Amino acid sequence: MNKIGVTISALALLAGSQLAVADAFPKNKVGMEACLQAALKAKPGTVVKVEYKLEGKTPVYEFDIESADGTAWDVECDANTGKVVEIEQEVDSADHPLFKAKQKVSEEEARKTALTAHPGEIVEVEYEIEEDGAATYEFDIKTKDGKEFKVEVDATSGKIVESHREFYQIGKE
Repeated sequence: MNKIGVTISALALLAGSQLAVADAFPKNKVGMEACLQAALKAKPGTVVKVEYKLEGKTPVYEFDIESADGTAWDVECDANTGKVVEIEQEVDSADHPLFKAKQKVSEEEARKTALTAHPGEIVEVEYEIEEDGAATYEFDIKTKDGKEFKVEVDATSGKIVESHREFYQIGKE
């Protein structure tokens, strides 16, 4: 079995083992394998994490991919069409030059904004450069009822640009 096949099998096995309530889980038409192949075609590298979320009514797989040169990418794939719908570059901190050039809002202010929208505990923070060059803070928030939300706050305006329910994450934080 090739590397992609092993990755797909491992991800599918882990996803299946972590899902207890199938009826609450968003259905999709093409599945993880088609989206994984599309994501790796868009940004070749090693998948270190996969998330499954609902953006509006659209189920989306988000793959965190580390390219051979060490660049980290978030590649989102529509789970109904198998098409890549967004590519963002992850940077290591708010001090990264690409992020800092756009930053007008502190991480503390962005955290408050995200937690106002979804009260709970921030369990992960990422710093991203969007396709249009904008910088965003991305917070994973676990609410008191055990749900997880992914909230992106624009580092220039301080406004929430995306807020979605996340159903699972497999891989490193």
